[in-house]
Amino acid sequence: MPLEIVRNDITKMQVDAIVNTANPRPIVGGGVDRAIYQAAGAELLAVRKKIGDIATGEAAITPAFNLSAAYVIHTVGPVWHNGEHGERELLASCYTNSLQIAATNKCQSIAFPLISAGVFGCPAEIALATATQAIKDFLREHDLMVYLVVFDRKSFKISSSLFEDVQSYLDETYVDEQLTEEYRGDSRHRAREARIFFDAKACMPEETAAPLEYCDRATSRSLSDLLDEIDDTFSEALLRLIDAKGKTDPEVYKKANIDRKLFSKIRNNPQYQPSKTTALAFAIALELNLDETRDFIGRAGFAISHSNKLDIIVEYFIKRGEYDIFLINDTLFSFQQPLLGC
Repeated sequence: MPLEIVRNDITKMQVDAIVNTANPRPIVGGGVDRAIYQAAGAELLAVRKKIGDIATGEAAITPAFNLSAAYVIHTVGPVWHNGEHGERELLASCYTNSLQIAATNKCQSIAFPLISAGVFGCPAEIALATATQAIKDFLREHDLMVYLVVFDRKSFKISSSLFEDVQSYLDETYVDEQLTEEYRGDSRHRAREARIFFDAKACMPEETAAPLEYCDRATSRSLSDLLDEIDDTFSEALLRLIDAKGKTDPEVYKKANIDRKLFSKIRNNPQYQPSKTTALAFAIALELNLDETRDFIGRAGFAISHSNKLDIIVEYFIKRGEYDIFLINDTLFSFQQPLLGC
């Protein structure tokens, strides 16, 4: 299941478990810790006292009492000094240990605050990068819906160099005038006029690193076979590309930040109509270049437009060969754009 960044009050999240940035001792601290204890009621502190001290990087679980969640997972984030005392590793352990406890307790969903980014002093961009990496690593092997809950956008920061570079690209590319035609009508026309989808490009090493066996297969096909594929639906094109790239279904939908159940719907329905963010998520997971992405999402009736900030940001990463959807989503959230997949 995917990672989704949301702006919300974590005490109001309706999930199986919420994570508390706990004090190492069984006392009520400030910030998120205090808010959770107040919302849960006096019983939470009583059971927390039974646990005793929690070491930095470790985690423990309790019932959630009056909260909407079933559980509260208490984890102690590191106090940031200068980054040379194992702070990043301890911070990553907070996420990994909390996620493992959630999985052990058969949770299907979990919500995290941005651990150590408040009074503990961890720079927001480091806190975010560490959280994203730890969650991404866990989701490779587990199905769990993970929310990263941000109460204040000021506490959510990608690296300043990435933000400035994306902002510069937006400034150079963005067109204020909106398109006068719907994406669907425009892109369907372009898709039919375009050359055969991917097959000619698959053997062009300067554009894509398609497997050799795919190139051999493409060149040996008959013209009628290729023409039949022009009218592939989005679902048919997706499944064909997964096979052509030599990837497994789970590998692709996890890299696309897509829920397994949603992927199953797409696989079983050739006429499935995805959202644009879903279509772009699969283009990222398949590591398509920009031309391939245009053709691919065109099968769902969408186009990449320079009047759309989301499109421009996705284009920025594709042009640079950067296909980490979690980094892309961090950036989209920073620019107040919809996220891919989820």
